[in-house]
Amino acid sequence: MISIDGLTVEFGVKPLFKDVSFVINERDRIALVGKNGAGKSTMLKILCGMQKPTSGVVSVPNDTTIGYLPQVMKLSDDTTVKEETRKAFADKTKIEERLKKMEQEMAERTDYESKGYAELVERFTTEHERYMMMGGENYEAEIERTLTGLGFSRDDFDRPTREFSGGWRMRIELAKILLRRPDVLLLDEPTNHLDIESIQWLEQFLSQSAKAVVLVSHDRAFVNNVTNRTLEITCGHGEDYRVKYDEYLVLRKERREQQLRA
Repeated sequence: MISIDGLTVEFGVKPLFKDVSFVINERDRIALVGKNGAGKSTMLKILCGMQKPTSGVVSVPNDTTIGYLPQVMKLSDDTTVKEETRKAFADKTKIEERLKKMEQEMAERTDYESKGYAELVERFTTEHERYMMMGGENYEAEIERTLTGLGFSRDDFDRPTREFSGGWRMRIELAKILLRRPDVLLLDEPTNHLDIESIQWLEQFLSQSAKAVVLVSHDRAFVNNVTNRTLEITCGHGEDYRVKYDEYLVLRKERREQQLRA
């Protein structure tokens, strides 16, 4: 799905990491681990195209979509929670607007036998079929289900986003990213502002609904419950373990003991 080849990032003389290569496949749930300052957040920014490496290549197919949740973000202060979250379905809402205009025009016109009216009906039918193929009006229920899963009450849906703290605003952004259903989710500390119930909901979503995930998190239980692969950035290099975090700790210990005996 995404191929990473020979990534090197240098800040000054010493490289942050050097010659890191790996592939992100569908159904991969990758925990990106390493000491603070090892370059985990930098790696996520490179994968989503927000930052350029010193050298190396990230190959992303044209039809592959990426969703990125940073640790710090900005939301509009002029929208409600639900309005902001609805932006995840911008393409659908544009089609809705066109359908409403065509419905209004059809209701106002009386030239039912004309060529122009027939063309209008044909355009409406085509657009409506496209809308239904994209899920139709089901996205409203999906929005409410996701917001509820992340801890919002129904009373919160129509409240302005400016009334919420940074942690709750992060949940709104997370909801938008999850609702877009990208091919690859890049999540930087997604559980920082979540309660237990919301973390459990997110674990289930990522395990069952996400296509591929790369995440950074200090929540060991969350990482173990979600991931099936561990990529360690250590001493400027990448080590790929195709196991959960707890199993990775065992394998890393064994590997280091073997290195000491060698």
